[in-house]
Amino acid sequence: MSFEGNRNFLEIENIVIIGSGPAGYTAAIYAARANLSPLLITGFKSGGIAGGQLMTTTYVENFPGFPDGVLGPELMDLMKAQAYRWGTKFLEEDVDLIDLKNRPFSIRANQSSIKANALVVATGASANRLSLSNESKFWSKGISACAICDGATPQFNNEELAVVGGGDSACEEAVYLTKYGSHVHLVVRASQLRASAAMVDRVKANKMITIHWNTKVVDVKGDNWLESLIVRDVLTNEVNVLNARGLFYAIGHTPNTAFMQGQLDCDSKGYLLTKDGRPETSVEGVFAAGDVVDSEWRQGITAAGSGCKAALAAERWLAQKHEINIVPRKELEPLKVEKNELIKATTKDQFKKDAIWQKGNYSLRRLYHESKKPLLVIYTSHNCGPCHVLKPQIRRVLEELEGKAQAVEIDIDEDKEIAIQAGVNGTPFIQLFKLKELKNQWKGVKQRSDFKNAIEKLLDKEI
Repeated sequence: MSFEGNRNFLEIENIVIIGSGPAGYTAAIYAARANLSPLLITGFKSGGIAGGQLMTTTYVENFPGFPDGVLGPELMDLMKAQAYRWGTKFLEEDVDLIDLKNRPFSIRANQSSIKANALVVATGASANRLSLSNESKFWSKGISACAICDGATPQFNNEELAVVGGGDSACEEAVYLTKYGSHVHLVVRASQLRASAAMVDRVKANKMITIHWNTKVVDVKGDNWLESLIVRDVLTNEVNVLNARGLFYAIGHTPNTAFMQGQLDCDSKGYLLTKDGRPETSVEGVFAAGDVVDSEWRQGITAAGSGCKAALAAERWLAQKHEINIVPRKELEPLKVEKNELIKATTKDQFKKDAIWQKGNYSLRRLYHESKKPLLVIYTSHNCGPCHVLKPQIRRVLEELEGKAQAVEIDIDEDKEIAIQAGVNGTPFIQLFKLKELKNQWKGVKQRSDFKNAIEKLLDKEI
């Protein structure tokens, strides 16, 4: 569903929530149900994708209410839809600057300037890297920080793969990658795993996973694609080579607080400091929630709980300061949200030559050979969180262009051969064609304007 609507920003917002994920979305739900018409700035690319770390995981099996588990991206979609239903406004941009020295607070997000009486910071944390000598050379050419996003990449199929880390994320990714690789090496710097007992049991019971204890990755090698890891035993200093076509990082996170430039008190690692057990920060009227304040628990459910506390505390503080501006909802009971249905591949009978969005190899073949319009081919994977973020953005571009361009979605699990021919090395991967000629391509989440500008240039050439 689309989260765009005719919802005007207030001259001074009651509450601005910076960051999405369980903390940000839960804060928005509570603030919206209090008729505060909160504005949630989701983030777009800086500090990770909108929706937070659960956008890069598979099944979440410990979030209450989902006895059979729920895909991380699906859980975030549901939370976002719930916040939207109750009246949350969304700005899908990155925050560049905030000013907490004067009230109302000032926030700048790309081209938007916003004023707010209260602020909830829920910016989460970003995945760490190893800073290897050849890391940049092989980034997206064998090295990734998201096995869930990139595991289905054709180059990893039936190849030896490796995961670095010893926590729940590392164990989950190792198990997940056994679906694609011939064998998975789990490289652990310590002598034991830090993961939950259930995850440890799964890893140790899986014959396709080898655990390398007391081992550190010191560099990587290869030609045009990663081929091997140089590892060192931290106890004996013995150096060995592990053959692997893929290396996935799961080595912790750094809080996304750099953009605040010391305006809020932080600890030595950059995590925001709050009052014990409460969401208040060092600046009155600014509250914090989620992994940006939590270096210990770092769970979806604890982040959601802290988002609830931050919203309630902000509401009470605004009331005490007599700065609350109630914005009544037009409907007593908001309409139920539309559910996101999994789009199936378009068949011959379903194919429409002028449809702006179709899926699968049949549509691709037809439009590639027959369409005279700019054609976006979007390579995705069902479990890919960034794909969940990007597809609605591209669809919005196509709607704005009023049918002057088209798109075909290709699931790289369903259409592996097409992905191999296209040189896909991770998802999302987007190619732009015009009259069978490749005009542009992008890897990962990009600004909506990047795609729109590229298409409009092709359209201008037609005039």
